[in-house]
Amino acid sequence: MISGNSITRSLTRLAIGGCLLAALATAIAPVSGQEADRDKLYEDLAAEADIVQRHYGLLKRVVKVVQPSVVHIQANKTSRSTNNALTKIEEAGAGVVVKLEDQHYVVTNRHVIVDAELENIQIHLNDGRFFHPTQVRSDPGSDLAVMYLDEAELVSARLGNSEQVDIGDFVVAVGSPFGLSHSVSYGIISAKGRRDLELGTENVEFQNFLQTDAAINPGNSGGPLLNLRGEVVGINTAIASNSGGNDGIGFSIPVNMVQRIVTDLIKYNRVRRGFVGVTLDHRFTPEKAKAIGLTSSFGARITSVNPESPAERASLQRGDVILRFNDTTIMDDSHLVSEVSRTAIGQVVPIVVFRNGRQHTLKVTVQEREKQAE
Repeated sequence: MISGNSITRSLTRLAIGGCLLAALATAIAPVSGQEADRDKLYEDLAAEADIVQRHYGLLKRVVKVVQPSVVHIQANKTSRSTNNALTKIEEAGAGVVVKLEDQHYVVTNRHVIVDAELENIQIHLNDGRFFHPTQVRSDPGSDLAVMYLDEAELVSARLGNSEQVDIGDFVVAVGSPFGLSHSVSYGIISAKGRRDLELGTENVEFQNFLQTDAAINPGNSGGPLLNLRGEVVGINTAIASNSGGNDGIGFSIPVNMVQRIVTDLIKYNRVRRGFVGVTLDHRFTPEKAKAIGLTSSFGARITSVNPESPAERASLQRGDVILRFNDTTIMDDSHLVSEVSRTAIGQVVPIVVFRNGRQHTLKVTVQEREKQAE
């Protein structure tokens, strides 16, 4: 027999237990909700990470496909100091294997290997092999060099089209910064057509650089700049830096310019550069442009025309301002020199000039500049 007091105590315990369970459920509910929210966040992150991973998976494939074609270069040089003492210098740089005229070559910067004897230049492949070039040809005006190889079973890089490169395109730089061979960095094309740069002691006369924020440091010189298709779009050559290291401003020679110069070096042992036969006004300012009726500050003003030159035959005159050359807007005199120099010999090129307040279209046939002493 159960007494009334027992029933009361049992009901009391059940009531207390129920309250505790209710309180516990109330306390647990927000935690479970938070966990569900965090699970959703993790799921969203995983989905976005998959997209990023696919992007960086592409970068990995770019690096993988080009690594066999990128070389590390060591050049042992001897220089004479101010007190006439001989000093040994080891220059480190990079290069890329290309195939031109059915032959393999290594393209690099001239300043990496200049003044080094052939037996003091070592070319190291990614697979551990190394060898010496059999011949070197170079061009001071562009700071490019091509090294001849006798080695077999080399893997050449695929060359792209630098005319199709746009500002904002993603690029990959491979080289040997500070002697650390086959290092990779990643960035975008920051600008095109950079000229009039002060590049240390190198007198690089013909400039038309791609600018990139991909990390480029001493030792990257001569290495390739690649697009996301794994194609070479430039040869890394210089940095703008206050510290001597990467400040996010690197410069690369466009591959179309590289291919033309290297092909000339192979075929003719010199670079055949275009010539039209005019002298230009280096002090043609926006104020001078405005004074003669131009509404823009770009263009290259002619101060004299060489007799019996392509310019004279094209009826160019003293005082003409060349606004466009071969459909390219000319910014200044150095830009015109660069455009003419890289135009194919014998090509007939349209020129737009400003003369007596009006624009005129003429045609000039580019001829080869006389061979310059190096």
